[in-house]
Amino acid sequence: QVQLVESGGGLVQPGGSLRLSCAASASDFSLYAMRWYRQAPGKQRELVALITSGGNINYVDSVKGRFTVSRDNAKNAVYLQMNSLKPEDTAIYYCNTRRGIYDYWGQGTQVTVSS
Repeated sequence: QVQLVESGGGLVQPGGSLRLSCAASASDFSLYAMRWYRQAPGKQRELVALITSGGNINYVDSVKGRFTVSRDNAKNAVYLQMNSLKPEDTAIYYCNTRRGIYDYWGQGTQVTVSS
């Protein structure tokens, strides 16, 4: 069983920044990839960023150059630094990890980009 808890969301003006955190209760945290997803109202959940156990990183095209994912294995945590935020980044952001066929999700944190 893996528990994930996101934090750091909020209301920010366009062009602003936020840093999301995800704390994991998993003794094997360092062995597995971590993902950030988001879901906007009326839209499907989409993968935003992935960081593997070896530190390989991928982003969805819409956030490349603006978002940075990182992990701290000593703290069992993964982060998403979001800069130059746009209204279209408004969504609930979730962190995710997998163990075999099972997906584990946090409760999500709301990010709203609005003036």
